[in-house]
Amino acid sequence: MSKPSAPKSRTSKPRAAKAAGKAPRPRTVRLAAPKGPPKVGFVSLGCPKALVDSERIITRLRSEGYALSQDYAGADVVVVNTCGFLDSAKQESLDAIGEAMAENGRVIVTGCFGVGADKDRIIDAHPGVLAVTGPHQYEQVVEAVHGAVAPPHDPFLDLVPPEGLHLTPRHYAYVKISEGCNNACSFCIIPDLRGRLVSRPAGDVMREAERLVAAGVKELLVISQDTSAYGLDIKYAESPWRGAPMKAKFLDLARALGSLGAWVRLHYVYPYPHVDDVIPLMSGTGLLPYLDIPFQHASPSVLKAMRRPGSQDKVLARIARWREAQPDLAVRSTFIVGFPGETEQDFEQLLDFVREAKLNRVGCFKYEAVTGARANELPGAVPEEVKEERWHRFMAAQQEVSRDVLATRIGRDIDVIIDEVDEEGAIGRSIWDAPEIDGSVYLNGDTTVAPGDIVRARVEHADEYDLWAERAG
Repeated sequence: MSKPSAPKSRTSKPRAAKAAGKAPRPRTVRLAAPKGPPKVGFVSLGCPKALVDSERIITRLRSEGYALSQDYAGADVVVVNTCGFLDSAKQESLDAIGEAMAENGRVIVTGCFGVGADKDRIIDAHPGVLAVTGPHQYEQVVEAVHGAVAPPHDPFLDLVPPEGLHLTPRHYAYVKISEGCNNACSFCIIPDLRGRLVSRPAGDVMREAERLVAAGVKELLVISQDTSAYGLDIKYAESPWRGAPMKAKFLDLARALGSLGAWVRLHYVYPYPHVDDVIPLMSGTGLLPYLDIPFQHASPSVLKAMRRPGSQDKVLARIARWREAQPDLAVRSTFIVGFPGETEQDFEQLLDFVREAKLNRVGCFKYEAVTGARANELPGAVPEEVKEERWHRFMAAQQEVSRDVLATRIGRDIDVIIDEVDEEGAIGRSIWDAPEIDGSVYLNGDTTVAPGDIVRARVEHADEYDLWAERAG
């Protein structure tokens, strides 16, 4: 399992990987394990949805008495939760499996890479793996672990924390509200990997969120494949919470989560009309003025080829209305350049949109011909060198926007949640920054805070990605 990453430099500009939309680094469980019980090593790759899958698996294993190993050598078996969205992610998954096989030799593979032809690819590359399962197949993974090393005791005799076990720091946690997706975007194979939309009952989501907050979690990050479609598949069915029925509706869930006393951050929110109703909730509650909306492009012809709705003028008008209602709103998005058929004119439209929309945070991907994606059949493949050139131009344009936006924060007092502290000071995030994908706030020389603290600080400096501040008062 990988070594922990070094602390971020106080003077560098460490956001190239994040801005590029690269897959997150593998996560390694770092929990102390008692001697005696069988030990499981765990490597988690990919998106936060996969991370939640990993957390559910390790919670189940820990409840059965398994310990979690800090390294390959000390593990009786290693589970690798893979990502299969992009070819680059698949290769990263194969590399992680290979490393685990070389260091341990007893490896169980799960996740999005473990389905269809890719499952055969894993077995061909690493025929010694003990089992290969697909995404959110918790029972199959647990059964495979049982087959590799038997559980030590009756799971009903031992307890785990009521909030479960997590791979994130103690002060923030992801809350997955649904599985799958009903959209048919031509570049995406997620519906093939994870199936159609399956929403969790609202009461179950809220009870999980309550347990997390009670355990000391300060920030809840709401995730799914299509967050604003929550409840559509179950016709917004009611379920009990706090002695009353609660509908499985995006607006109702956002309002309830915002009442728990923690920061609540909304991810993967498609811009359906009812998203407008959520904006007023971002004042006076824990619901942060932050929307992660994957626009993907701005050219009508490219959006049509992507099988995505969208009109540049209408989107710009909506963003303007949102910011009028909530001036502090931060909008994060992702875009794809080099999509089949994308012309220079299409790309220039995208640049114009980015400059006019003044999005706070942006990730950009170069189009990859993912196996099984319908977009691969489209005419007008863009040469790799053109994709690369457009990616650099896009990032340069967004850096200018981001620098201007962050400059407006200078002199303001803001809330900062602390993520880490070392001998140089503290590193945290503002209400406008999600962990791992957005910027940081550096409190140089401030070592009196602890991870999870939320402090007030005055911004003194900004660059194109990060803020530097000192505690106010």
